[in-house]
Amino acid sequence: MKLSSFLYFAQFGAKTILLRKKDPILGTVILTDKCNLTCKHCSVNNITAIVHPYLQIKKEMELLYEMGVRILFFCGGETFLWKDGQKSLRDLVIEAKQMGFLIVNVVTNGTFPIDLSEADLILLSLDGDRERHNAIRGDTYDTIMENVRRASSDNICFYMAINQINKHTIQHVCQSAKDMPNVRAVSFNFHTPYPDTKNLALNREEKRECCNVIAQMMKEGAPIFNLKSAFPYLIDNRFPTPCHQCVVIENGMISVCGRCIDVPGLCENCGYFFVAEYTLLFGGNLKVILEMLGTYLRFL
Repeated sequence: MKLSSFLYFAQFGAKTILLRKKDPILGTVILTDKCNLTCKHCSVNNITAIVHPYLQIKKEMELLYEMGVRILFFCGGETFLWKDGQKSLRDLVIEAKQMGFLIVNVVTNGTFPIDLSEADLILLSLDGDRERHNAIRGDTYDTIMENVRRASSDNICFYMAINQINKHTIQHVCQSAKDMPNVRAVSFNFHTPYPDTKNLALNREEKRECCNVIAQMMKEGAPIFNLKSAFPYLIDNRFPTPCHQCVVIENGMISVCGRCIDVPGLCENCGYFFVAEYTLLFGGNLKVILEMLGTYLRFL
């Protein structure tokens, strides 16, 4: 991370904590909900299958920037399906950088060639070993791992949603992240139980067991892009929601924190590690603040 970016984020954090401000710093643009997969745990794919046009996406980026957002995510559906004429996902990443966003990340399922060195991080969904990943996402594991090996840059971060199917494969994903040169880190979430996927959710004790495994892998040197100090809050779902510092824009509509905010009861069962981490950070939790400084400087 550039020193200028670090100082900007430090100033934002101090103002947010001391003045109890609720301005956003992280924003996600949903490029499309069209996806080439039908994953068992996903409730937001192919609802409309609309690929939003370039001018709309550009306007949404400008709006987020005006709101104060400086960390931008492009998300789907599947982001690499986005195209408008000659414009591609790479063009959006480059334009976001030129617009002034300090960190620009892309979320993908990894089934398309990964040639996007312009992004700060490519968060690539890997949901376990071959057997469990394929049980969730179809026969894609080998394709994804080959795409990772052939990637043009080392900016990949595995992104695993832990659920009832893959809860025993955390070590495998950590080891894969540690062994593969193009993978910088791995980031975890717990499954957030949308009404049609409640059967995949973990209970409190299962979350505790998973956090113990993640903590052990951290101790053994696995490159994990999560904060151990937030684990007790995640296990008990006792972190404040929603996270006002994060916003999502989809087809012109802005939601605080995430697309799930309007689903009754879902915030209370949120499994997103970053939501816990950010709400605790901006709430002034000293342990989280100190750990985040070291973690973000290491991986960004």
